Amino acid sequence: MDGTLDHTMIRVADLEESLDWYRTHLEYEEKDRHEGDGFTIVYLGPEEMHADGAMLELTHNEGEEPELGDAWGHIAVRVPEGELEDYYQQLMDEGVADYRDPESCGGRYAFVKDPDGHEIEIVQREDGALWSLDHTMIRVEDADEALGFWTRKFGYDEVGRWEADTFANYFVEPTDAADEAMSVELTYNYDGRSYELGDAWGHLCVRLDDLHDDWDRLMTRDAADYRDPESCDDMYAFTKDQDGHEIELIERDPEADSLFPF
Repeated sequence: MDGTLDHTMIRVADLEESLDWYRTHLEYEEKDRHEGDGFTIVYLGPEEMHADGAMLELTHNEGEEPELGDAWGHIAVRVPEGELEDYYQQLMDEGVADYRDPESCGGRYAFVKDPDGHEIEIVQREDGALWSLDHTMIRVEDADEALGFWTRKFGYDEVGRWEADTFANYFVEPTDAADEAMSVELTYNYDGRSYELGDAWGHLCVRLDDLHDDWDRLMTRDAADYRDPESCDDMYAFTKDQDGHEIELIERDPEADSLFPF
């Protein structure tokens, strides 16, 4: 199983507004597009992104207004070390709303929101293209179960953690992942709260070596049989984690002319 995180999908109400926002403020370019019956999918990412870097998938369903839940937290994008304040100010000068500035976050990170209210953390990293995806944060109700899911089902490693008085953050990614690759941040709040998924966040996508063999391996490891390859015309599949977050499974060459298997 490759295990590389291929993309994060979010749903947007106004596709052109969202495309303009990500192109203008994060300098993303369109990597590929699929026009379906009543929906459009667009992949975005920095111009000079690593082959193992994750893309952002925007999905627009005609006539629908996505609703945010709190089971998904944010995506995080990268800026160079020591330049957080400069890039945050650049966003402010471009008209992005001031949500959580670097000073309010101890000078270590900051947050903005896109037109649909999706939170975007800005983190400082030495590796990866400017504004490339660093991680996606999801909230989990049981940290042990969540860590067990990613380490047993997908063979991920825990590569970092932060434990505070009221919550803990755990970072997981494939063994020997490229420095430019995206990781998953699992946030666990100690107060035992529950979360609502909503539909504005769609899924994480994991890239596989062989869709059918790796699907069988996941079934052996007791992953949820949500949408098997056959039900998806043998082009992709979906499982779910213990909290209901959807995880797409896809087999493809990131260097191919089209990123879509269909």
